[in-house]
Amino acid sequence: MHRKDLDPEGSPSARFGLLVRRMRDERGWTQDELGERAGCSGTHISAVETGRRPPTLRFARGLDKAMGTGDLFERHSKAVRHTTLIEGFPACVAHEGRAAEIRLFEIGIIPGLLQTPAYARAIAEGHVRRGAITPEQADDRVAFLDRRQAKIRRPNPPTVMVVMDESCIYRAIGSKEVMSEQLDHLATFATLPNTMLQIAPYSMGELRPFNLPVTLLTLQDRNMVAYAESQAQGHLEREAGLVMATLSDYHQLQAESLSQADSVALINQLRKGAP
Repeated sequence: MHRKDLDPEGSPSARFGLLVRRMRDERGWTQDELGERAGCSGTHISAVETGRRPPTLRFARGLDKAMGTGDLFERHSKAVRHTTLIEGFPACVAHEGRAAEIRLFEIGIIPGLLQTPAYARAIAEGHVRRGAITPEQADDRVAFLDRRQAKIRRPNPPTVMVVMDESCIYRAIGSKEVMSEQLDHLATFATLPNTMLQIAPYSMGELRPFNLPVTLLTLQDRNMVAYAESQAQGHLEREAGLVMATLSDYHQLQAESLSQADSVALINQLRKGAP
């Protein structure tokens, strides 16, 4: 049976899942056997082990009781439940690191995979000033983003197609120097052989098909998943019909957006301070 490789650095959920798998393997139990002892199904165990479902406190306590591990899983589950990553996003990131193609749409801020360290730091520090996260959590966010970006800079990198709402480049984040560096980075990104960058102009109006950030991932086996998020939570969609409908909307978005050449020209106007 093929076992999904887990990256413990991918997310707290991935680290927790790897711990469950290791402890289960040490006992020679199947997922169904552990599920029976822990009061859940083997399918639930599989979803937690692969990072697709975060552990609840009740689930973690069930694992501790089943495996006789004291409060080991309860303590590790706190790192998952207290993470600043919204629900659903860790599962998306796990797929993102192995995707063959990545399609992104973003509103309001530069997509994370295209952010410079200074831009990402400015966003995180803004959350700290608002009291939404701690300075330590801000550091974790910036480090986590750096690990995400490193995975798409790998040998044989994925194709990355990005459409940004016009608001992304006009919204000032950090100092003028931070924004200048970020715009320079966007212009450089557009020159790479495996990338495409487009701006969805305000004039698109009601023709813009998405009102929330969207990610579409084509995996190595050519299956696709779609991820969308609101302010409070994210959702990873695997059902083929719904994913293909999202892909169709994305194609429409690309057709209505500025070409890459015109998008880069608009970015260059901002870089030069032109109105």
